[in-house]
Amino acid sequence: MTHPSLKPPEARVLPTLNQDGSRRWLNPRVSRGRFLNGRRAVAYVLLLLYSGLPWIEIGGKPAIHLDLPAREFTFFGTTFLPTDTLLLMLLVGSIFVLIFQLTALFGRVWCGWACPQTVYLEFVYRPIERLFDGPPDALGRAPKPKAAWRKAAKYAVFLLVSLHLANTFLAYFVGPAEVWQWSQQSPFEHPSAFLLVFGITAMMMVDFSFFREQTCTVACPYGRLQSVLLDKQSLIVGYDKKRGEPRGKRNRSAAEAPKGDCVDCGMCVTTCPTGIDIRDGLQMECVGCAQCIDACDAVMDKLQRPRGLIRYSSQAALETGRQRLMRARVVLYPVVFVVLTTLFVVQLMNRPSAEVTLLRASGRPYTTMPDGRIRNDAQVRVVNRSKAARSYVVELGSDAEGTLVSQDLPLVLQPGESGVAAVSVFSSPDVFALGRGETQLVVRDDDQFERPLRYRLQGPFGAGKPGGDGP
Repeated sequence: MTHPSLKPPEARVLPTLNQDGSRRWLNPRVSRGRFLNGRRAVAYVLLLLYSGLPWIEIGGKPAIHLDLPAREFTFFGTTFLPTDTLLLMLLVGSIFVLIFQLTALFGRVWCGWACPQTVYLEFVYRPIERLFDGPPDALGRAPKPKAAWRKAAKYAVFLLVSLHLANTFLAYFVGPAEVWQWSQQSPFEHPSAFLLVFGITAMMMVDFSFFREQTCTVACPYGRLQSVLLDKQSLIVGYDKKRGEPRGKRNRSAAEAPKGDCVDCGMCVTTCPTGIDIRDGLQMECVGCAQCIDACDAVMDKLQRPRGLIRYSSQAALETGRQRLMRARVVLYPVVFVVLTTLFVVQLMNRPSAEVTLLRASGRPYTTMPDGRIRNDAQVRVVNRSKAARSYVVELGSDAEGTLVSQDLPLVLQPGESGVAAVSVFSSPDVFALGRGETQLVVRDDDQFERPLRYRLQGPFGAGKPGGDGP
């Protein structure tokens, strides 16, 4: 017999939406068990990593630092620059293929075990809410209203947690020391950072105070991709209909028709954080959190029946009893992943020890000197990628004509440091044809780095003809 408080699935358009269009608020019970313990341990580790990574330094830089003004992205000691487009493409491509592979094998384990939305909601905000409001009852109904001060205190704690998470997010971009310093100053001194923290805090308050599971069931595109990322052999949380049906409580009367192991207690429904009934089969809203497994296993233990009426399995295994691990996508995804990661590693290992960018100086395109020579000004930007200090010089190529002059050389840079040297190239008017010429600059360090650069010169229109000070 189904509990009268549980509406049948056909009475709702969505798990969080009633047929009349009103919001169906969910108050899932906590079903303790082995999977909840495992998820809690994973969540605490992830929360610790999120809060601690900005404070961990590798090679003098934070473990993860996304420096947008300098356009430098550091991941665990490796810095990527805007010119590392191929490396970033290979890295992002490898991550996507890995997600496809994990989804094909393990379904939505990411959603139930490691997604920030799930981790924050189920292991931060809802525990705080239960602390102030009390737990829901056995039927998943909200606890009775408490004193107004308890509700105010709950949202005050929500606000503090959201502020911490937002400031930690900012620390990934500017560093934790700067965030700590800015937090003690007026918001008007750093308005952009303040607005970012304010916006993230406001979004988190709306999300975890109001929107909640609708982020997973309505807004998140990953759930919609299940239809193409999963197959019948993928791991899902499933209900064994062959064993569980027909549902109902057993009667000791010998004349009664035999029933399945499901006693229709509704515990799997009242504990589901997205409000679905897992017994209706695979559903887009299922995040694979295994709360229904813990709830059902506890009931089976009390009834002295085998666990696993609801379990991690696959559609094929539940229907036929056979599981086939090897299939086309399970073989194809690892092959693509290995190719992409191999290319990434090869490209990363062969990356030069310095990044050099040649820029033409602003102002006049060229200048005619009193002695008739033509001067072209440029800027050479060097980023030291090596793990030791380096001294860089810029010279003309061996076959190049003219003279190079700079007051900024040698350019001494510490590991990870960047610098700019202004250089001037003096050339004879004879090297220009139709106002254009070409030469070669060579950037060298005091080790083994050498980078030739092609530099296009601008000059008088016509070889040897006076051109004044240029256009």
